[in-house]
Parts: sequence; C-alpha cells; structure tokens
Amino acid sequence: MSETGTTRIGAHVDQHDPIAEAEARNAPLVQFFLGDPQGYQGPEIAYAGGAAALRQAAEAAQIDLYVHAPYIINVATTNNRIRIPSRKLLQQHVDAAAEIGAKGLIVHGGHVNKSDDPEKGFDNWRKAIEATDLKLPLLIENTAGGDNAMTRYLDRIARVWEAISAADGFEMVGFCLDTCHAHAGGNSLETVVDDVRAITGRIDLVHANDSRDDFSSGADRHANFGAGKIDPALLAGVVRDAAAPVVCETPGGALEHVADFSWLRERIA
Repeated sequence: MSETGTTRIGAHVDQHDPIAEAEARNAPLVQFFLGDPQGYQGPEIAYAGGAAALRQAAEAAQIDLYVHAPYIINVATTNNRIRIPSRKLLQQHVDAAAEIGAKGLIVHGGHVNKSDDPEKGFDNWRKAIEATDLKLPLLIENTAGGDNAMTRYLDRIARVWEAISAADGFEMVGFCLDTCHAHAGGNSLETVVDDVRAITGRIDLVHANDSRDDFSSGADRHANFGAGKIDPALLAGVVRDAAAPVVCETPGGALEHVADFSWLRERIA
C-alpha cells in the first residue's frame, strides 16, 4: 500500500485485524497492542491464523506493523515486584513483535519512586537492555507526567541514553517522540526535535497527537488535531522536522483518523 508524499502516516488501531484497519485508512503503517496493555499475562496474537498469518498478510499488503508494549512495563523502578515482571513482559513482547515482523516495539520510559535516587533508574535501564534479547528495534518513548519519570524531561532522557549507551544491545535501541507527551511534559515543541536528536542522535517514530491540556500540565490526554491545546504550526513542525514515520494515536476510528491524516498532510506539505 502506498501513500502520497514523503511522510508515512498511520494510526493506532485495534489488534484483531490491523491489516483491515490499515486498509480502511489507506495507511501504510499501523500500531497496536498485543494483548492487554494493563496486564502482565503476556502478549496475545488476536489475528486469525496467528503470528505467521499476520506477518504474511502485512508483507503482501506492504503495511508496516508497530507494536506498543503494555503501559505497565517499568524496567526503571527499584521495586523488584514490578521491575522483574516488567523485564519478563518486555522480552515476551519483543519475541511476539519480532514474530509478526514488526518494525519496532514502543515502550514507555517508566519511573522511580519519589524517595529513590534517579541514578538507580538510569542504571536499571542499562541492565534491562543488557538482559533483553532485542530481536527488533526497541523504541523508548517520552512520557507526559510524573516528576520521577525517566523520559519526561530532556535531562532525564539524556541520562537514560548515557546509561544505556554502555549496554550490549544498545544498537537496537531507538526513540519515539510523542507530541502530546512533549507538550504536556513541558518540553518546547519549537526545539524538541533538535533537543532530542542532540541527545539520542535519532528519532525513529513520531506519535502525533494534539493535547487536551495545557503546556507542562503533566496530563496524558490525547486530542484530534486542531481540537486541543497545541499550536497547529508547532505540531506540524515537529512532524516535518522529525522526518520519521508517524502514528496518530488520536481518538476515533477510521473516519476520524483519515481526517487527522488530511489535517496533518496539509500542514507538512
């Protein structure tokens, strides 16, 4: 499936038939969960025919697949009851995403407790990279809220990157930039692309979302383009400057997503 223009734009969709969801949006890529995003029970392939059938169908339709790891994964925490199951769940999703031929697995940066030394969280990220058999790119995503978050603020992202750069497997790690999270997290959209690239050297995927809340609110509530609090020119500028594939995690179904695609294309042309 092809798309006019140079920026490849898709959406986060239901996992049961991501190929049909992509075709309904005329999108060259889609993102989805494999199983419960709030549960530890491990990935599930909901597609009829299983992983092999999904991989074959995606290749035949020329649709790129991205998998979003469960939100509950937190490999940075000092809490063993969370960190150890998080590492196990991360590996399970790496394996499942690779099995379906996904282009990347997106994971949130996690956080430490208020009383913890943040350095422990950075080092836990290093240990997680070394402990995980990365069979496909792992894309660490910036997050919107929490003073103890590992990837809300640029200085924390820099410390994560410094720590993991010493890990075996680091060459398989990339970055996913979320516009709503950057705005709500208090990072200037005027400079965030350059700021992130100065730290990571790369932006592999953009989550393009408007925000229902004000700058630096810490609230992770996505909105359709033009219906939120982000300046349209700034939002489009991030997408244009990042020059990476785009996943719209905006509300609604195919009709709303197609409208969002058109809104975005008009402004990045």
